[in-house]
Amino acid sequence: AHQVMKWIHHRYVTDFDQMTDLGKSLRAKLQQHAEVVVPNIVFDKPSADGTHKWLLAMGVDGKNAIETVYIPDKTRGTLCVSSQVGCGLNCTFCSTATQGFNRNLTTAEIIGQVWVAARHLGNVPHQMRRLTNVVMMGMGEPLMNFDNVIRAMSIMRDDLGYGLANKRVTLSTSGLVPQIDRLSVESDVSLAVSLHAPNDELRETLVPLNKKYPIAELMASCARYLRGNKKRDSVTFEYTLMKGINDQPEHARQLARLMRQFDNAVQAKDSGKVNLIPFNPFPGTRYERSDEEQIRAFQKILLDAQVLTMVRRTRGDDIDAACGQLKGQVMDRTRRQAEFNRLLQAQDALPAQRDALG
Repeated sequence: AHQVMKWIHHRYVTDFDQMTDLGKSLRAKLQQHAEVVVPNIVFDKPSADGTHKWLLAMGVDGKNAIETVYIPDKTRGTLCVSSQVGCGLNCTFCSTATQGFNRNLTTAEIIGQVWVAARHLGNVPHQMRRLTNVVMMGMGEPLMNFDNVIRAMSIMRDDLGYGLANKRVTLSTSGLVPQIDRLSVESDVSLAVSLHAPNDELRETLVPLNKKYPIAELMASCARYLRGNKKRDSVTFEYTLMKGINDQPEHARQLARLMRQFDNAVQAKDSGKVNLIPFNPFPGTRYERSDEEQIRAFQKILLDAQVLTMVRRTRGDDIDAACGQLKGQVMDRTRRQAEFNRLLQAQDALPAQRDALG
């Protein structure tokens, strides 16, 4: 099994006959009983800034597609991975939300995105590592596809897979509280939360899930996530800045207070970090990006309040690969939304915590 894993994830070989250090009889048996299926690349599209987006066909019929984005930087290369075909959370500022929900991706389809990117980049774990980080921030809500995402992240971090450290794999959620509690038991990856507003009234208009899990419950679950394991030192709170919506000085002051309260709950300074994201427009949206001056003023209020705050540099917006712009090709939105609501109800029926996966 170790040899097969290395052939697939280190050498990017999917034909068992080419796995030459396996015995002939074993190769024949694998050819007869197993198959390595990788995503079909519909197109790959580079950006002027080096960002690269792949549209990958999913399923036998190939009618569904998801997007995966690689973002290179001076010291690291980050892959943004999708967890669902579409999304049913209806965040009003996200392009993916406009297509509704179709289905969860399988573990193979999630890790297949990493395989495609790593193969394209010539990534060799422990030798020539061009892929250094993975963020579950693509299409879909990862915690709505909990089991498959957990298994895929395990392969990402396994030395026989892609050998990434726990802190270099980040899961981003809109705030499913029971699943955050479960994640704290079953994984040690970094956690990011799509906050986008400092109070419930505003957040409910941007992230409808807030009606089910308001900010106080969400922040409490994040505090439990950190307290549950000393290796975890912070949670990143993502905040997309939209002109005249959530970018005013009072919003910044409210956010600073929220971060101070979070530090107190965890009993550690800098437990909450803020990542400010300039809004990335898409066709049909009613929102606009905040002015650069407003973004810097917002950041200054947070920094003056001693809140660790970064402004995410927009990458890949010329190929619709920037944050919030991912939108694959899916069908029949009404059916998808009904299926997503069924999954949400099923998730609520699960216990908040389970034994760790074997």
